[in-house]
Amino acid sequence: MQYIRTWIARFLKTQPPTRIIAVGFALLILSGAALLMLPAAVQPGRNITPLNALFTATSAVCVTGLVVVDTGSTFSLFGQVVIALLIQIGGLGVASIGMGLALVTGRRIGLKGRSLMREALNVESLEGMVRLVRNVLLTTLLCEGAGAVLSFPVFARDYMPLQAVWLSIFHAVASFNNAGFDALGGGTSLMPYRDSVLLNLVTDALVIVGGIGFMVILDIGHCRGRFRKMSFHTKVVLTTTAALLIGGTVLLQLTDHLGWMTAFFQSMTARTAGFATVDIGSLSSAGLLVLVGLMFIGASPGSTGGGIKTATFFVLMQQVRTIFSKRRLGAFHRRLPDGSLAKAATITLMGLLVVFSGTLLLCMLEPQTDFMRLLFEQVSAYSTAGLSTGITAGLCAASRWVLIFTMFIGRVGAVTLLSLWIERPEPSARFTEEAITIG
Repeated sequence: MQYIRTWIARFLKTQPPTRIIAVGFALLILSGAALLMLPAAVQPGRNITPLNALFTATSAVCVTGLVVVDTGSTFSLFGQVVIALLIQIGGLGVASIGMGLALVTGRRIGLKGRSLMREALNVESLEGMVRLVRNVLLTTLLCEGAGAVLSFPVFARDYMPLQAVWLSIFHAVASFNNAGFDALGGGTSLMPYRDSVLLNLVTDALVIVGGIGFMVILDIGHCRGRFRKMSFHTKVVLTTTAALLIGGTVLLQLTDHLGWMTAFFQSMTARTAGFATVDIGSLSSAGLLVLVGLMFIGASPGSTGGGIKTATFFVLMQQVRTIFSKRRLGAFHRRLPDGSLAKAATITLMGLLVVFSGTLLLCMLEPQTDFMRLLFEQVSAYSTAGLSTGITAGLCAASRWVLIFTMFIGRVGAVTLLSLWIERPEPSARFTEEAITIG
C-alpha cells in the first residue's frame, strides 16, 4: 500500500495541473455513477441503468441539471445525498475540496497543490492561495446556509418538517452551484413555486452570487460594495452580468409575455442555473433562441457556472466597439492586455465548434426531433445550464453519450482538454509576416 501511495505521489508531481483536474473530474463522475447504482440509492421498486446513472453523475459533477430520470421520485435520501455531494464537489472543484480537506486535517499545502488551486479557481497568482481557499469554503457555507434557512418556510408549507429541511438544503446547494437539480419529484422543477416571491428571490440571489465568481464575491466584500474601488475584473463581471440579466428579461417579456418576475427568473437561470418556473418546451422559437444566447455566454470566470463566460463576451463586445470608435481595447479607464482578444476568440470558437459538432450528431441520431430543441439541448449541456425543452429522457443511448461528453467538455473546458496531452515548448523560430484579406 505504501508503495502504491509513493507511486501515485510521484506520478502526480510529474503531471500538469490541468490534466490532474480533468482526470479528477472523470474519476469523481465514475465514482458517483457507481454509488447511484447501489440498491440503497434508489426508491423501493425502482432501478437505474448504468448509462442513466452515468448521465446523472456527469450532470451533477458538471453542475448541469439535465436529467433522464426524475431525481425526487427515483432516488432515495441516500441517492439524493450522493447527488448533492457530487454537485458540491463539482461546483467548487476537485482541487478546492481536496485542499480544503488538507487544511482541516492540518496538512501543509505544497507548490503542486497551490498550482492546482490556481488552475481550478482561474486566478493569476499563487500568492495567498491558502487564505483564498478558506474564504471560498467559508463563503460557500454562509451562502448555502442562508439560502437553506430562507427556503425552509416555503417548503414547510407543503412538506413535513424533516423533508422540508432536506429540500431546503438540497435546493440551496443546487442553486449556489448553478446545478439546476430539484428533489421535489414530478419533473416540474420549480414550476409549482412560480408565484412564490420569497423562493424566487432566494434562488435568484444564490444563483447570481454563485455565478459571478469567488474572486468577485471576495472583492466586493473587501471594497464594502463601493464600485469605484473594485478591481477591473469585478467591474467587468458585474456590469456584464447586469446587462445580460436586464437584456434577457426584456427580450423574454417581449417574445413570450411571461410576466416580469418569471421573465427575470428565466433570464437568470439561463445563465447556467437550470431551474425553471415555466414549461421551457412551451416557449416560442424566439424565446428559445434568447435562452440559447444567454446559456452560451453563461456565468463568470472562477464561478460555479459554465459557458464561454461573461468576461469573454465582454472582451468580444469591446473589440466590436473598438473597431467603430477607433479606441484601444479596454474600459473603465483600463486597457486590456494584448492577448485578451485572442484568448476570448479562441474560447468562443471552440465553444461554437463543440455546439456545432454535438448538434450535428444529435440531428443525425434524432431525425424525428425538431432542430431548435436539439440545438437547445446541446447548448444547455455545453454551458452546463441544465435547461431542457423536455426531450432529454426520450433521447436514445447514443444521444445521451453525446450529451455526457458535451457536459464534461463544458465543465473542464474545450481549450483545456485539447491541451491536456500536449506539452510542446514554444518554438523559437519565427516566419516572415505577411497579411491576408479578412472580411
